Amino acid sequence: MVPSNPAVEKQVPMEPGPDLELRSWRRLVCYLCFYGFMAQIRPGESFITPYLLGPDKNFTRKQVTNEITPVLPYSYLAVLVPMFLLTDYLRYTPVLLLQGLSYVSVWLLLLLGRSVAHMQLMELFYSVTMAARIAYSSYIFSLVQPARYQRVASYSRAAVLLGVFSSSVLGQLLVTAGGVSFSTLNYISLAFLTFSVVLALFLKRPKRSLFFNRGTAGREPSASASELERMNPGAGGKLGRALRAACADSVLARMLRELGVSLRRPQLRLWSLWWVFNSAGYYLVVYYVHILWNEVDPTTNSARVYNGAADAASTLLGAITSFAAGFVKIRWARWSKLLIAGVTVTQAGLVFFLSHTRHIWLCYAAFVLFRGSYQFLVPIATFQIAVSLSKELCALVFGVNTFFATIVKTVITFIVSDIRGLGLPVRQQFQLYSVYFLLLSIIYFLGAVLDGVRHCQRGRHQPLPLAQDLRSPAEEKATLALSVQDKDLRSLPPAQSPRLSPEDGLGATGPGSGEQRQSDLAPAPQAAGFLSLVPAPSAYTPGAAQASGPDSETCPQPAVPPPGISTLGLQRRFSVSVQNVSQ
Repeated sequence: MVPSNPAVEKQVPMEPGPDLELRSWRRLVCYLCFYGFMAQIRPGESFITPYLLGPDKNFTRKQVTNEITPVLPYSYLAVLVPMFLLTDYLRYTPVLLLQGLSYVSVWLLLLLGRSVAHMQLMELFYSVTMAARIAYSSYIFSLVQPARYQRVASYSRAAVLLGVFSSSVLGQLLVTAGGVSFSTLNYISLAFLTFSVVLALFLKRPKRSLFFNRGTAGREPSASASELERMNPGAGGKLGRALRAACADSVLARMLRELGVSLRRPQLRLWSLWWVFNSAGYYLVVYYVHILWNEVDPTTNSARVYNGAADAASTLLGAITSFAAGFVKIRWARWSKLLIAGVTVTQAGLVFFLSHTRHIWLCYAAFVLFRGSYQFLVPIATFQIAVSLSKELCALVFGVNTFFATIVKTVITFIVSDIRGLGLPVRQQFQLYSVYFLLLSIIYFLGAVLDGVRHCQRGRHQPLPLAQDLRSPAEEKATLALSVQDKDLRSLPPAQSPRLSPEDGLGATGPGSGEQRQSDLAPAPQAAGFLSLVPAPSAYTPGAAQASGPDSETCPQPAVPPPGISTLGLQRRFSVSVQNVSQ
């Protein structure tokens, strides 16, 4: 018989400590970043256009420009919304596996396809890979705690940028230094992509997602509750879960209504519009710039093609400008439109230069600067959009912005590039793109000018307080004579006035109105001290009410004299002082 030991009897299974959780989190993030890095290793991607136009495939420039490339925005528009919903419904990892298989299909068609229809099918699979990128960017947020969101997002983004940079450098070294043909380079890319599919098989599938799989009653709730759950909590139990599963579309409808309310914020509208229109123009330039490079330098010697070096330099500059954007400290409510106008007009000049230059290295440099200027504004737009939204609404806003940007991009492609539209050559397309960016910059600049005019008018035409309108010279002298008495009276404790609730206007808060609300709560000016002996914080001034805008109201409150001093005594003292000064 084994003697009983109290220490043994009281021993219970121990829960995982913070060290075990930290090690698990680090392993998960490291594996995800390694997968993100390997999925970007496609050294042949920078050389697809010269491969299609070269002797391996022997397509004409018109076929690539007006028949093959326009399929990409069309198919991307068709698969974007279904892929967005499937990503959340299937909980990320199946969509990442689908993305890897689509990449493999792209390179198989690129190597084995011979007709225009094969290349158009290749563009369809490539659009699936583009739409599935949201699975990688949002996958990590369902696995870690909200306190680690910013850190792991930076890690995953850095892994992707490092993978793109390494892929471009590797492809350029293999072509220039190693003398590898474009066909061999594509076989190497296919091998790397097959390895990334194997890595995707071992990714951990999360138990919850943002919209369709938000957790059950028996499970710990998410660390950051959504605004919808706080506004409209659902019933618990099996019935509540069944109703929520059956009415998932109503959840999306409620989020769309909440999105309509959020769009009343000026900064959210501004940066969402920038995301829609500027990103559409940016991706049109990216889609067709390789065709432009081939027209500027139509060489058949693969060792003289430096597309990989240009892509690597643009990726590196984009990473640097994105990092530098985090240190920009300005008053965004006042200077956002002017900053956007300046960057957009720079992009218009660079695209115009691309459409006219005949030197390939100048063409490379202009594209590097163009891509870096766009990447500079991306993190600023991301922060300005996401700063006042919940995680669910933020994902929905970016999805809606991307969808409308794809619509704009598709319409422009059909009109300008498609053979069924104008079917313009690539140089004329870039000329139209430069006009497009120029029009956007003019609109942003006019908006900035109008904001500046409104700001100046608000400060110039602010009415003076009633006590400062007109005063006689005797009253001016009386003001100086009463300054000492006014200081003594101010030292007395003021009468307590009732506090106003936030609904009364003074306590209201809102985006972009903090400075104006502080000016509304400022004391009355000292120049009217002889009429307003005690500064009341809630005293009504017409200028403050006008400056606060229509969203806030200031309630007029009469100035109350100090206790112990009657109004009649103040009037007598004032009349005697005026007579003494007049004499």
